[in-house]
Order: sequence, then structure tokens, then C-alpha cells
Amino acid sequence: MLSAPEINDSTVEERRAYIKERFPCIADCDMCGLCKVFHGKDAKTAYTDYIQGHRSFFEVSEDYK
Repeated sequence: MLSAPEINDSTVEERRAYIKERFPCIADCDMCGLCKVFHGKDAKTAYTDYIQGHRSFFEVSEDYK
């Protein structure tokens, strides 16, 4: 898997696509558990600050350790 695109070197669409690929929703919450990791949010919502270019992928990831 590729590293998260840097905010300064990517577009909103590229960052959104990265999150979608990295954390795919399989529509089976009992089997997946990602929403639990993200405190009831889907990955796109959890990583909104990264997608919008406000905080790095690493900074947002730190919120969910």
C-alpha cells in the first residue's frame, strides 16, 4: 500500500481516494470494526481534516490510537 499523499503535494480528490482505498467499507460492521476504531464514524468522516488539508494523515491517525 502506498503512503498517504502529503497535503502539499496532493489534491482533495487524491486524499479522499486514498482514505477510501485504505479503509474500505464492506457494509458489515460486525465483521469489519473500522467504525468502532473511528468512534462510530466512517473513515471519510474521521479523516475529514486530512482530506481537506487541515492536518496531516499522521496527526489525524493519532486521534484514533
